[in-house]
Amino acid sequence: MSETTGRLDRPDGEQIAWRRTEGRGPTIVWLGGFRSDMAGTKAEALTGWAQARGRSFLRFDYFGHGESSGDFVADGCITRWREDALAVIDDLTDGPLVLVGSSMGGWLALLVAAARSERVRAMVLVAPAPDFTEALMKPRFHAEARRALLEEGVWVEPSDYDPAGYPITRLLIEDGARWTVLPGPLGFEGPVRIVQGARDDSVPWTHAHELVGALSSDDVVFTLIKDGDHRLSRPQDLDRMLAAVDEVTWRR
Repeated sequence: MSETTGRLDRPDGEQIAWRRTEGRGPTIVWLGGFRSDMAGTKAEALTGWAQARGRSFLRFDYFGHGESSGDFVADGCITRWREDALAVIDDLTDGPLVLVGSSMGGWLALLVAAARSERVRAMVLVAPAPDFTEALMKPRFHAEARRALLEEGVWVEPSDYDPAGYPITRLLIEDGARWTVLPGPLGFEGPVRIVQGARDDSVPWTHAHELVGALSSDDVVFTLIKDGDHRLSRPQDLDRMLAAVDEVTWRR
């Protein structure tokens, strides 16, 4: 099946770019990571999988990401990206949902599931990074980073994934503290599959594992890939993700 594209108008004049594959439900919704976009390896793998099986699938770019409009540095934050996700879901989907979240998208999946509990049937979380601003970023800030955030409102963090580094803003850090979910409890009762790499240098596997105890659901499976990194984009990693999505999508 072919994929349609569009842009969702937001109340402030910004636009969220999206791509949708029509098919039988529930609708699988991709929630990407920090500074990633809907054309990444995992999102493309899900698209091909959904089209081959005639399943409903939606992917999109958050404000300030990929093809969407918006100033990432000036206004990007968890509140905004959560609102984007809810707006896209409410406007473009009907019926039950399966959320697939990668890294920061895992955090947003948890927030969306809490806000739309009547619709979210299951979640697949790949290297999930709930509370990453508080739990993972802040402890790494050295004196210069703290000075830049306080005086200039932004610090550029070196990254293996972008030669230009990642701009980290005071807005992002302060706003992220509003949405922390750990140590729980998280009152989601549906199936959850967590796929995590043991060699992840961005999200330690112990951090992702905290979700197991935080979730109310008993139907939680945590898969630890000994040689897996944060990307989890090798063919064997993608196969694990797709198998997890296939399992929970049709689970009753």
